[in-house]
Amino acid sequence: MAASGHAALMDEVYRGQRHIYDFTRKYYLFGRDTLIAGLDARPGARVLEVACGTGRNLVKIGKAWPGVRLFGLDISEEMLKSARSALGDAARLGQGDACAFDPAALLDEAQFERIVLSYSLSMIPDWEAALDHAAGQLAPGGSLHAVDFGDLQGLPGPFQTLLRGWLARFHVKPRDTLPAVAARIAAARGLSLASRRGPLGYYQLHVLTAPQSTR
Repeated sequence: MAASGHAALMDEVYRGQRHIYDFTRKYYLFGRDTLIAGLDARPGARVLEVACGTGRNLVKIGKAWPGVRLFGLDISEEMLKSARSALGDAARLGQGDACAFDPAALLDEAQFERIVLSYSLSMIPDWEAALDHAAGQLAPGGSLHAVDFGDLQGLPGPFQTLLRGWLARFHVKPRDTLPAVAARIAAARGLSLASRRGPLGYYQLHVLTAPQSTR
């Protein structure tokens, strides 16, 4: 799907949902706060969330790691309305495609010490390209933190089927091959990789870390 088509779809999906998004998603988007707690972001660090949605995670990151510089992008202008309302001037936000954004042009920064992808890869058609593109924006020593639905294998079979079917109604598809793709991208870019499987395989969390500059 072309970026313009995906943007229109996301605007259609979230035009009304954005008002109740955070209230409803807290009941099944597990692992987000685990990701935030593990950022270890120092004051002054540039923290970018790709597909930042309502800005919920950026608000929590700002509280958990005082002094960081917050940035966010989303393909949906509807979601960015909520993010701007939630964050005000606490973050620099822009509308962009996760697979092809130019951070310098969009956010006036070329690299970031921390990059977050939270339950977004399961909604991005070319999610492998999005993960690889985000990894390419890391500053030396920076890390990319991605959390999303896992393999769900610890859940009863009927519940797995019901959950996958319900998620599909919102254009969400768990990425069962994400561990292998994260490993491939890490190897190709010379990044280290640490992965975590959430309880019952409900979520997966991957951290790709760039080496410190040798200069």
